Amino acid sequence: IKMNPDRFSLTVDEYLAQKNVLFYLEDSASQLLEHKEEYIQFGIVRYFAEYFNSVRDGNHVLFREFSYVKATPHNRASFIRMFWRCFRQIGKNGDLLAMTEYTSLLQLLCPDFPVEVVQNAARIVLMDDAMDCLMSFADFLYAFQIQFYYEEFLESIAAIYQDLLSGKSPNTVIVPTSTSVEQLPLVATTETTPQDVVDSLTFFGCIEALCERYKHSHPSTSSIKEILQQVQRVSFYGFLIALAKHEGINCEIGSLPNKMDLLIDPEMDQELEKLIAQISVSPTSNSGNSTTGHKEPVRKASPRKSLCHRKRIETESDGSTEETDSSEN
Repeated sequence: IKMNPDRFSLTVDEYLAQKNVLFYLEDSASQLLEHKEEYIQFGIVRYFAEYFNSVRDGNHVLFREFSYVKATPHNRASFIRMFWRCFRQIGKNGDLLAMTEYTSLLQLLCPDFPVEVVQNAARIVLMDDAMDCLMSFADFLYAFQIQFYYEEFLESIAAIYQDLLSGKSPNTVIVPTSTSVEQLPLVATTETTPQDVVDSLTFFGCIEALCERYKHSHPSTSSIKEILQQVQRVSFYGFLIALAKHEGINCEIGSLPNKMDLLIDPEMDQELEKLIAQISVSPTSNSGNSTTGHKEPVRKASPRKSLCHRKRIETESDGSTEETDSSEN
């Protein structure tokens, strides 16, 4: 395992805080007390070893409550990766799903996963006037990654964007702090339309000021600058789409491969092949009580066309999604 040399530049307290070590210690102790009869038989030392191995491998978020899943950047990144690995086959089949269907998939992994997060991710892909359209797995996944991993940051820049849109001078724009994010109006990201644009460099200046004292996760200012330097004026959703598509930001999060390799996961493929092989030789795989000549209908996954025509109105940036079906052609 490659160790990060920057860890030596931090004090003990800074390192513990940055890696949320105390959070995991508290949760592991809480889980032990909650299920103590089971884990005492299992062995306390072995329990802690398994718990922190699970945290390291990113499997610890599976079937946990949403408050735990979103509690740390590592948990969020792990959940995004878990979602990709569990449902990658949807992308391989070419299926298009509705927002409600993606919500159901997420709630299989986290039963109380809120619909609002899924709605905000879908809005990046579809815009408000097309929320009933279907989405490809890749389009939704990268939008979901940005929305879920950087949720507080997106709420903050939405407030900045609204101030600029209302005509406020950059000097009078209120740049939210990390502690004031919770007080931001929840409708901040839903009040814009594709026609609403602001000056890109002014928007970047305000975002840069936010990042200088922001404690929540946020994309690197170099990546944000690279996006906003490409256009003179930008819409809010055009900016979010660019964030979702930016390969550098995807690498910064570290949960997903690049889009070219999104459907490739040899390790998972091998596990599936082993599982299929086990099922095929199972005594219960062939029923001796079946009626002679009766065959179970074969279900084949087929790509579904979008049910509505979606026309995106973009400003000086390309906000189109490449895979989401947007026409009846």
